Amino acid sequence: MRIGLIGTGRIGTFHAEVLSRHPGVDSLLVADADPERAAVAATRTGASAVPVDAMFTGEGHGLPDALVICSATAAHAPLIARAARAGLPAFCEKPIALDLPGTLGALAEVEAAGSILQLGFMRRFDAGYAEARAAVREGRLGRLHTVRAVTSDPAPPPADYLPLSGGLYRDCLVHDFDILRWVTGREVSEVYATGSDAGPAMFREAGDVDTAAALLTLDDGTLATATATRCNGAGYDVRMELAGELDQLAVGLDDRTPLTSAEPESPGAPPKPWPGFLERFAPAYEAELDAFLRVARGELANPCDGREALHALRIAEACEISRRERRPVAMQEIPGG
Repeated sequence: MRIGLIGTGRIGTFHAEVLSRHPGVDSLLVADADPERAAVAATRTGASAVPVDAMFTGEGHGLPDALVICSATAAHAPLIARAARAGLPAFCEKPIALDLPGTLGALAEVEAAGSILQLGFMRRFDAGYAEARAAVREGRLGRLHTVRAVTSDPAPPPADYLPLSGGLYRDCLVHDFDILRWVTGREVSEVYATGSDAGPAMFREAGDVDTAAALLTLDDGTLATATATRCNGAGYDVRMELAGELDQLAVGLDDRTPLTSAEPESPGAPPKPWPGFLERFAPAYEAELDAFLRVARGELANPCDGREALHALRIAEACEISRRERRPVAMQEIPGG
């Protein structure tokens, strides 16, 4: 297959490296709004650098068979629409857009064209989350009553990223909202959320929070908490704990989890904590791209289409309203359901 990739920043270059060594990829085209950055990524991965427009016109190297979108968030929806109109199966890093109108507009383009759109919620391809999903669906935990989700970044992103990120709920906790639905098979019915901007001043200046917590009630009465922070100096910590009437299960608890027990006989801090998301989820990122290639070839049903991303964004939107208005928000209040 000839694969096109747009956006050669950190995650885009990582994806380009994965695709360049995939046995199903014969050639790789890369593009970026900054042509010099695309050229660097091309040299690094053995790809061909082309202008962004060439991905849709085929000028120079022909049309790709499928497109991977890793550009800045503001470009996601327009590029998804262009791919749909060109008949190109597309994989896009989350989010589709930072707001519901932009998301719904892009999804309308995909549906009108009858094209393929797979969203990059990589946790669905992580072995631990997959095992948790199986345990819940098979009844091994009994009636599920409590879920606790944690996402903690080791250091804040650059200050100029914050105004473009959509905020902590849309940029970070949206992964927890998606995986909560995927693991439990339930929908969120109501949220109550709060946040703190007591950390670095850049969060207050951007109107964002550096730490957040949400209480989510699922449609079967299960209670879930989701917390996130940009300031977890111990390391990158992503976990999920599921408690049922028969048993409990934890995802992300291993010898690299940046968590130290206060008990006297504990082993102490991990010697090599996870430093970031690329290291923690590297196998999952590879698996989701492999799945996309199979989807594009018609060998696999889409494991995470655009509507799945819409559901997660709606929960993030509800959390933002709850934080701002200091009240519970029913999901029925959020458009797009």
